[in-house]
This record gives sequence, C-alpha cells and structure tokens, in this order.
Amino acid sequence: MNLKKFLKDKAVGILLIIFILSTIEIFLMIYNLRTFIKIYIAAGTFFTYFLGIIIEFFIKKSYYDELKTKLKSLDKKYLITEIMNVPSFTEGEILKEILDETAKTMRENVNYYKFLQEEYKDYIELWIHEVKIPIATSKLMIENNKNDVAKSIGEELDKIEDYTEEALFYARSNTVEKDYIIRKTELKEVVNNVIKKNKNQLISMKIKVEIENINNLVYIDSKWITFILNQIIVNSIKYSKEENREIKIYSKEAKDKVILYIKDNGIGIRAGEVSKVFEKSFTGSNGRIDGKKSTGIGLYLSKKLCDKLGVGIELNSKENEGTEVKLIFPKGSYTDF
Repeated sequence: MNLKKFLKDKAVGILLIIFILSTIEIFLMIYNLRTFIKIYIAAGTFFTYFLGIIIEFFIKKSYYDELKTKLKSLDKKYLITEIMNVPSFTEGEILKEILDETAKTMRENVNYYKFLQEEYKDYIELWIHEVKIPIATSKLMIENNKNDVAKSIGEELDKIEDYTEEALFYARSNTVEKDYIIRKTELKEVVNNVIKKNKNQLISMKIKVEIENINNLVYIDSKWITFILNQIIVNSIKYSKEENREIKIYSKEAKDKVILYIKDNGIGIRAGEVSKVFEKSFTGSNGRIDGKKSTGIGLYLSKKLCDKLGVGIELNSKENEGTEVKLIFPKGSYTDF
C-alpha cells in the first residue's frame, strides 16, 4: 500500500478541511483574538485530522500487507478467504464479505462442473466396458474362421481394443489413487502379459523379442503398469524399421531402485523432439508418417500415470538407431526384495 496514493485518495477530504479552516479563520478575524490562538486552532485541527489519516493508513497497510503475504504463500490462491482475518475497518469488512460470497459461488460452480465431469467419466467407462463385448465376440469369431482377411480384421480389432483401453485409462488418470492396489508384482509376469497381448503384431511384423534378467519384484499396481508398458511396446512396434526388427527387455537392480529397460532398433526420434515426447498431443515428425499416425496421448498418459504411481520414466532416442525407455521402480524402506 502506497502512502502517496492513499493521500491522493484522501485529497477531497483534505481540501474540504482546508476550506473549512480557512472559513473559520476569516470569521475569527472579527474577534479580538491573539494571532497565536488563531494559528493554534487552525494548525491543531489540521494536524489532528492529518494524524487520523496517517493512523488509518498504517492500520490498512498492515492488514493488506499481511493479506498479500498469506496470498503469496498459498498454492491455491482461491483459498485466501479461508485464512483472512476479520478487518477492523468497514472498508475491509465489505471486501471480505464480497470475497466470501465470490468464493462460495466459485465453489458451487466448481462442484457443479465436477459433478458433470464425474457423470461423463462414468458414461465413458460404461461405454468402454460395453464396446469391449462386441470386440471380444468379433475376435472369437475370427479365431474360429482363420484366413488372411480375418487375420487383418483381427489386427485392426486389436488396435481398436488398445484405443478403447487408452480412453478408459485416460478417463481414470485423474483419480488413480481411488483405483489401484499396490502389491508385490513380478516384472516377468507383467512383461509376458504385454508381449502375449501384442503377439499377433509381433509375429506378423517379424519382430524379434529378447527378454532377459527380469526376475525382479516391485511394489506396484499390476493393471496400471501393464497399461504403461503396453503403450511403450505398441510404440516400439509402430515405429519399427522395415527389417531386422528387434525389441530387448531387461532389468537392472540397484540398492534403491529397479530399472526396467525397453529398447528397440526402430526409426528413433529426432534430437529436437525427444524432450517433447511426454507432452500432451505431441506427435512429432514420426506421427505424420503414412501408416504410423499418432494421437500423442499414449506417452503423455504413461508419464502422467507414472508420476501418480511414483514410478520414474525416461526416454532416450537417436534417429534411425532406436529408442530406449526406462521405467524406474523405487525401493521404499518397507520393501524387501
């Protein structure tokens, strides 16, 4: 709060008091009063009025400075009304009432949109579960009628299933803490499940998969980590080269962590794009190649889920050489491998 600006706001009052004192002095001239008394009346009155203004300034400055400090310390600025002190001056009381009413309206608005969001999420989850039934039925029909056309349709159904699963996990990504169970999980089992899920594409594209040294145990939700790992494997398959395709999966164990490596010899990523791969909707130059169209959601979602689950994820890549992704599982003081 600035004193100069405060006095400027009080300019009308100061001018009025000067006018009134000048008028009084003029009327006092008809009386035979000493000059000292006349000066004392004018100066004393003006000084008292000005002192009141200064005291008011410091009371308000102290309150608003404290309020600013509290506001800066808050991560969620809109909660300022919850920690505001009740001011000792009318102007502040009015301000607090306005802010309280504004905050109340905002909370009501937020709750309304939260309700709509939850309702929409529930619908998406229900729709995905429902659409999985005809997908599963179609895949069963393909298994019973094997031919080249059916095989191609099956591969497309696998893609549809992956996209619906991605949509389901995206819908749940903001509420991971409500839908996971941390338990001791074998990395080997998770990896094998993901490879099995993608076996048709791996076989049809003649991609060699090498798995070694993954007999580690980590504390994680198997469902969520399976989804994350599947996104990585799907990318390795999608962006593989035309020949000598290969994916290597192995792990290393350190004192405080277990690191799972997924390495391919695919087309890689341009140097300037590696740092952006976890950004939402970023597809890069690879995502524009015919037959390799990308939504830019898979790795973004994987990073988001890893952050919520406390799992590190790193990606390194060189164009035309391949990509390496690391999933880093921390060991807590309560874990025992």
